[in-house]
Amino acid sequence: MMCRGVRGATSVDRNDREEILAATRQMLALLIRLNGIEAKDVASALFTTTPDLNAEFPALAARQLGWIDQALLCGHEIAVPGALAKCVRVLIHWNTDKSHTEIAHVYLRDAARLRPDLSKLPPVDWDELERWIQQQIAVHRKP
Repeated sequence: MMCRGVRGATSVDRNDREEILAATRQMLALLIRLNGIEAKDVASALFTTTPDLNAEFPALAARQLGWIDQALLCGHEIAVPGALAKCVRVLIHWNTDKSHTEIAHVYLRDAARLRPDLSKLPPVDWDELERWIQQQIAVHRKP
């Protein structure tokens, strides 16, 4: 089994806690479902935000989806002039037998322009995805 890097990015409209969490959960949910990622196989995940986002740690979205025992870290991206603003990125270190060519990376919203070559997603039922996300949150919510 190899440790592979799985990348994702999304953007938000404003520096708002709920918006950051919702967008990050959506990105993670697609990464999980498209790749068949199980929490037990995730070694760690690095989340970054652009410096204009500080209303919440995006790693909380992973905790809400059940990544309780995984090593998660948040930081800021380098403030490069002209770079995409209000962006959340993730790099997941995932133990898998899949080859690097079989891994689906997810770039959503304005972040799709960061990697247009990786931004082609299969059709997504966004309402069904949100129901799955809410189900995961309910299962992993602390009593």
